[in-house]
Amino acid sequence: MAITKGTDKQPGFEKSLERLEAIVREMESGELSLEKMMKHFEEGMSLVGVCSRKLNEVERKIELLVKQGGQTTLAPFAMPEEPATEEGKEAPDAAEEK
Repeated sequence: MAITKGTDKQPGFEKSLERLEAIVREMESGELSLEKMMKHFEEGMSLVGVCSRKLNEVERKIELLVKQGGQTTLAPFAMPEEPATEEGKEAPDAAEEK
């Protein structure tokens, strides 16, 4: 299940995680050629990115839960632009700004 670049259609979190686990099992088996190991590594890194983005999105949605008049509602979340970083400096973490 390779992720094709240039499309917005990405596999869901569960499918990505299942494929990532399968890749790890195959790589740990020690039966893959170097070329296949590299392809699996590249696919795995893409899947890690998909899973990470999805987890961050869910975390932000949870953080946006607010109490209003006795009801819990979910405030809309607009994805912030990633700030450019200078060499040697870390970008400010949006999660710390509450």
